[in-house]
Amino acid sequence: MVFLIVTNNKILYHKYGRVPITISIPPKIQILINQLDRQLNEIEQQAAQGINLLRSLLSYFPENVILMQYFAYLNTILFFLETARRQIQTTIDTISDEDVPRELIQEAGEDLGMLQGKIIEEKIRLQRLIDFLGNNP
Repeated sequence: MVFLIVTNNKILYHKYGRVPITISIPPKIQILINQLDRQLNEIEQQAAQGINLLRSLLSYFPENVILMQYFAYLNTILFFLETARRQIQTTIDTISDEDVPRELIQEAGEDLGMLQGKIIEEKIRLQRLIDFLGNNP
């Protein structure tokens, strides 16, 4: 798990519990990074909940192909989360240099905005699946 904490134009980045490093980040991008991190953590919790529900159902119906597909989907979401976190870190690394052109910072913000759209879409799909699984014991 990766933790990103942004305060006062600085990002404190903890990767796997190691010592944080401090980087100057534009305020609007800070806010977006915080939102993305929060959403990714929520999705991770939802995916874990979904996996637990599916494990329970699969214990009763081990050959159910649809349940196996849902299980694969949830694992795909976990992979998506890791990829999204890496993309965020790459963006932070890219814009953390002192002589970063304004265009690059704007492009990074746009990339993070597009990532946010993907995250929201996955969050909605995941919530629908969890609701479905929770209502069908």
